[in-house]
Amino acid sequence: MNKKVLIFLLFILPFALQLGLLPIMNRIHPIILGLPLLHFWLFAWIILTPVCTWGVYKIHQKEGRFES
Repeated sequence: MNKKVLIFLLFILPFALQLGLLPIMNRIHPIILGLPLLHFWLFAWIILTPVCTWGVYKIHQKEGRFES
């Protein structure tokens, strides 16, 4: 996969999945870790968004765009 496409996907993925699947996830049951599905979904993306950003950083670092 082209690195530019991968970077674009890693940037757009959190936004698209948080908002795009929100109507599907907007329900109370099932309860996951004591949270309704919607709250768990949003909380999970609080964790996953920095992971996606870190992936973009690592791709740029491999290309030598950032000095270490």
